[in-house]
Amino acid sequence: MKNLSLLAALLIFSNVPGVSFEYSNLGYALLGKVIGNISGQPYQAYVKENILDPLGMHDTQYEYSDIPAEQLALGYFWQDGEWEGVPLMHDGAYGAMGGMWSSIADFSKYVAFHLSAWPPRDEDEAGPVRRSSIREMHQPWQFINLNSQDKSSTGESCPNVVAYGYGLSWRKDCRGIVRISHSGGLPGFGSEWRIYPDYGIGVFSFSNNTYGAPSAVNARALDTLVAAGNLQQRVIPPSDILSQRKSEILQLLPEWKVEDPGIFADNFFQDIPYERRKKAVNQVFDEAGSILSVGELDPLNQLRGSFLLEGTHKDIRIFFTLNPQKEAFIQRMDVRVVEK
Repeated sequence: MKNLSLLAALLIFSNVPGVSFEYSNLGYALLGKVIGNISGQPYQAYVKENILDPLGMHDTQYEYSDIPAEQLALGYFWQDGEWEGVPLMHDGAYGAMGGMWSSIADFSKYVAFHLSAWPPRDEDEAGPVRRSSIREMHQPWQFINLNSQDKSSTGESCPNVVAYGYGLSWRKDCRGIVRISHSGGLPGFGSEWRIYPDYGIGVFSFSNNTYGAPSAVNARALDTLVAAGNLQQRVIPPSDILSQRKSEILQLLPEWKVEDPGIFADNFFQDIPYERRKKAVNQVFDEAGSILSVGELDPLNQLRGSFLLEGTHKDIRIFFTLNPQKEAFIQRMDVRVVEK
């Protein structure tokens, strides 16, 4: 393999390994070689058998000569005021880096599979890999940049932070929207796909223009879908234990007659003694006045959340965190006045 001869001749690093992000075609080609060595079959065959076929992507190929000519898009390059055709490239050792041929219908199955990993939930697995593995790909593993001067697709100032996941770009912007994406290009072609996991939507585009990844178009399309549809981020449903502890807190407060009704973790009164906590809670409820209503539980995750008590004078926000024991006891609870 040519890649191996490149390694034998030695390479130089642009950065110290593991401390900075920089994309490498050679790196992905070598990753494909590793997969081939471990699986005992060519990388392309492994991907087809374990990913493409299970997803129903039967029109997706690595070799353009396997595609009927009438279904094949040709690549172009804009030069000197006119379009020039670009010769198509056969599949080879760099197939793991890029060069796959697919249709819009086929690729929609791939994007939909990424979206199906969210939100995290307990149900039977239906894909070629576990949903948790897909979500692992979506995590920011290597920081890339803080773009303090960036703007949204509609032109407003909107800083964002960008990181690299496992083969994917991760970005979170000033609106709190997480975007997962990947773009790429070859002579004659470009493509990009992106999803908003918290909204359950995504968009992708193919281009037959050299390195013409349609990222800006996709960004406008996705933000238009959110705005036009008035889409909201999907809400995490509270876990049963979180809802149970909320009910128990409501039974306890504001009188708090029993020091420890069996719902607190060992550290709870070590952090702040019972008498001091009770006095502080009484002050908050006195300031708020009579309680008129209890708000819905707003979970931050399975073991942490808050809810609002509406008072005649002021409102009360109760935030609490559970420990990771099976019984999930309350290890932190903040009771604070909130101005109306």
